[in-house]
Amino acid sequence: MLIDHPLSPSSSSDLPALACKQADDILCDLKSDRVGLTEAEAARRLAQWGLNQATPPGSRTLLVQLLQRVANPLNFLLMGLSLISVLTGNAESALIIFLMVVLSITLGFVQERRSDRAAAALRAMVHTTAAVLRRPDGGDVGHAEHSVPAPQERPIAQLVPGDIVHLSAGDLIPADVLLLSARDFFVNEAALTGESLPVEKYALAEQPGVDLMALRNACFMGTHAASGTATAVVVHTGPRAVFGGITQAMSATRGPSSFDIGINRFTWLMLRFMLVMVPMVFVINGLTKHDWLEALLFATAVAVGLTPEMLPMLVTVNLAKGALTMSRKKVIVKRLQAIQNFGAMDVLCTDKTGTLTQDRVILEKYVDLDGQPSDWVLDFAYLNSYYQSGLKSQLDQAVLKYTEVHNKLHEQGLYQKVDEIPFDFQRRRMSVVVEGQDRRLLICKGAVEEVFTACTMAESGGVHFALDDSHLARVQATSRALNEDGFRVIAIAYKPLAADQPPVTVADESEMVLLGFIAFLDPPKEGVREAVSALARHGVAVKILTGDNEVVTRKICKEVDLPVSRILLGSEIEAMSPLQLREAVEQVQVFAKLSPAQKSKVIAALRSRGRVVGYLGDGINDGPALREADVGVSVDTAVDIAKESADIILLEKSLLVLDDGVIEGRKVFGNLLKYIRMGASSNFGNMFSVLGASAWLPFLPMAPIQVLTNNLLYDVSQTAIPTDEVDQEELMQPRRWEIGHIARFMLLVGPISSVFDYVTFALMYWVFKAQSAGQETLFHTGWFVESLLSQTLIIHVIRTGRLPFIQSRASKALMGTTLAVCAVGVWLPYSPLAASLGLVAMPWTYWPALAAILLAYLLLTTLVTRWLRRRFHLA
Repeated sequence: MLIDHPLSPSSSSDLPALACKQADDILCDLKSDRVGLTEAEAARRLAQWGLNQATPPGSRTLLVQLLQRVANPLNFLLMGLSLISVLTGNAESALIIFLMVVLSITLGFVQERRSDRAAAALRAMVHTTAAVLRRPDGGDVGHAEHSVPAPQERPIAQLVPGDIVHLSAGDLIPADVLLLSARDFFVNEAALTGESLPVEKYALAEQPGVDLMALRNACFMGTHAASGTATAVVVHTGPRAVFGGITQAMSATRGPSSFDIGINRFTWLMLRFMLVMVPMVFVINGLTKHDWLEALLFATAVAVGLTPEMLPMLVTVNLAKGALTMSRKKVIVKRLQAIQNFGAMDVLCTDKTGTLTQDRVILEKYVDLDGQPSDWVLDFAYLNSYYQSGLKSQLDQAVLKYTEVHNKLHEQGLYQKVDEIPFDFQRRRMSVVVEGQDRRLLICKGAVEEVFTACTMAESGGVHFALDDSHLARVQATSRALNEDGFRVIAIAYKPLAADQPPVTVADESEMVLLGFIAFLDPPKEGVREAVSALARHGVAVKILTGDNEVVTRKICKEVDLPVSRILLGSEIEAMSPLQLREAVEQVQVFAKLSPAQKSKVIAALRSRGRVVGYLGDGINDGPALREADVGVSVDTAVDIAKESADIILLEKSLLVLDDGVIEGRKVFGNLLKYIRMGASSNFGNMFSVLGASAWLPFLPMAPIQVLTNNLLYDVSQTAIPTDEVDQEELMQPRRWEIGHIARFMLLVGPISSVFDYVTFALMYWVFKAQSAGQETLFHTGWFVESLLSQTLIIHVIRTGRLPFIQSRASKALMGTTLAVCAVGVWLPYSPLAASLGLVAMPWTYWPALAAILLAYLLLTTLVTRWLRRRFHLA
C-alpha cells in the first residue's frame, strides 16, 4: 500500500513550512529516519512519484519539425496557386512554384536539424549518481534502532522523497533537500539564483516567513556543493522540485516571434490585395474579351505574379547566410528566425553574473578601520587563509592570489603555524595561531558582527584604542560603507598569545584586537563599458534581471556606466498587478532578487508594450526567460537547460559579441525588406496597369505565358539580394516589421511604375500602331520588355536611401544578376524562344524610347523614395 506524502505533489510551496521544523520532525513528516528507507519502501515511492528527472523539453521528431516548416500561410498560398495552375493547364508554372516551396522548406529544415544536432552534442550529464542510505528490507520505516548502513552510489533518477543522502564538495544537489547535519557546508547556487558567491547552509530550523530561495537549511536540485559535508533528506524530486517547475514552464508552447508575426502579416496583406485585384482582372477580361477560359488563365498568371513566391527561399537563404557570417564572429545560430529578431531587438535583458562581471571573486580592498589601505590587514588575512586546514573557499583563494605576500611572509620564514580553531556556523569565524618574530599571534577572520562581538580593542594607523560604543559606531560606519558599495566584507582581528600558551579553544577568541576589513567583489569584465555604450548607440537598451541583491548590482552598474534610476525587487513585482508591472518595466533598469518566473513576467511585460526583447542567460533559472524572449541567447558553457532554451549560442560570453550579432541581424532584415518593398510596390503598380489595359484594349495586355516568364526572370534577378550590403545608417537603429510602412511604400511607389507602363502602352498603341488583335504580339513584346527591365532595375533604387550607382552600389552578385536578366529580356524577342513565348522582334526606334522611359522611371522613383524615407523616417 502506498503511503500518503504530506507535501504538495505539484510544487515546492510546502518546503518553507517543513524547513521551520527540527530534523526529527522533518523525518517524521516524511515517514523516514536517519538510517534511510528500505529497498521495498523506496521502490513503492518511486512507483508513486516517478523518476527523479527534470529533463528539458523533449526534442521534436523529424515529422513534427517538417510539418512546422510546411505550416506557413505563404506556403499554403503558393501551393494553392500551384494547384490552380495545374487545373488550368499551366503545368510549367505549377512546377516552378512547387519547386520553390520545396527548396525553401528543405533548406530551412536541414539548417535547423544541423543546429539541433550541434546543441545535442553540447549536452552532457556530469553527475549521474548520489550517495544514498538504503537498508535491506525487513524493518519498518520510522524506527531508528537499525545500525546506520554505508552510503551507496545510486542513480539520481532513482531518488525518492524520504531518502537520506550524503553530500560533499563537488557534488550535484540531486533533489530539493533539507539538511539534517552540516559541517562547513557551502553551496554554489549561481545557476539557480545568479549569486556568484557560495551560500553557507546549516542544519538549523528556519524562522517562519522566509522566502523559498532564502532558506539556509534547504538545498535545491541543480546547484552544487562548493565545500564541506552534509547529510540531507530528500523532500521533492522530479517535476515537484524547483528545477522541475522551471522545466515544466519551459515545455509550454512558444508563441510566435516578431519575425514570424511580421512574415504572416505581410503574407495576409498580399493575400487580401490578391482577393480584390485578381477577381477584378478575371471579370474585366471576361466581360471585355468574351473568352472566360482565357480570362481565367490570365487571372491565374496574374495571381502568381502578385505572389512573392521567392520570399520563403530568400528568407531562408538570407538567414542561412547571416548564420554563416555570425558563426565567424563566435555566434552559433540554433533557430534561423532568431537572426532577424536580433536585429529588431530594442531591449536586451541580461543576468549580471558572468555577463557584466567576470564570474569570479577577487579581493578588491584591504583597509584599516578608517577605510585606508593597509598592508598589515592583507598580511594577517593571508596568514589566516594560507594556514587554515579546511577546504579553501573562493574567498580564501582570492586572498592567496597575492603571491607577493607569500614571498614576503613565507620564503623568509617569518611565521609558522602552531594551532587552529576551525570555522563553524554558530561562531561564523575561524582562527589560526602562528609564531614568528619572537611572538605568537591568534589571527581571526569572519563575519563582521561575529568578529566585533569577540573584540574589546581596536587598532588603526598604529594607534590602539578601546572598542567602546563611540569607536564601535565609527568602525561600523566603515563596514557599512563597504557593504553599501557592493562588497562582501570580512573582518580581521588578532590576539597576542603567550609563548607557552596551551592548545587554543573557542574560548580564546575573546578580547581580540580588531584590525581591519577585507572586501571582495565579482568585478566587471573588461570591455563591458564599451559594449553597453555600443548597444546604446545602436538603439538597444540594456536591463539587468538578476537573482543577486540590489546593492551589489547597483555597484556593478555604476562601474560599467549603466544608469540606474530605480531598482525593482522580486517581492515588489509579486505585489504588482499586470498593468502596474507593464507601466513599471519601461522606467526600471535593474530588477534584483528575481525568481525564474519573475524574470519571465518582466520580459512578457516588455513584449506587451511592443518591445522586441532579447535575453542573455546561462543558468538554470534563466530557462523560462530564454523561452519567453523574442530571442534567447546563451553560451556554450551554460547549463544544459539554458542551451536547450536558447535560439543563439555564444562561444564567448561577451556583450561586444552580442553587438556584432545585432548588426548582422539588421543586415539580414535590411536585405529581406528590399525584396518585400520592391515586390509589393512593383506588383501593386502592375495591377493598375493590368486593370487599365484590360478595360481599354481589345486584347489581353500580355499573354499568360509571358506573365509567368516575366515573373520567373524577375525572381531570378533577386536571388542575389542576400549578398548585398546594407547602408551604414540603416544599421544604427533596431529594424523591425512595420506593415504600415510597407503598405505606405507600396501605395506611393507602386503607381509610379503604372505611370510609365501607361506611357509604354501609349507608345505601342499610337506610335507603333499596335491597336488591333493582329498587332497584339507587338504590344505584348513591348510591354514585356519594359516591364521586365523596369522591375529588375528598380531594386537599385529601392535598396538604398542614398543616390543609387553613385553613393551606394549593389554587390557584384546583385549587379551581375540584374544585368544578366536585362540582357535576356532584350535577347528573347530575337531568340529561338520568341515564337513559343509569343514575342516578336522590335523596331530599332523602340529601344531609344525604352531607354528614355527607364531613365525617367528611375529618376522619379529615386526622388519619391528619398522623400518617403525623410518624411516617414523609413530606414
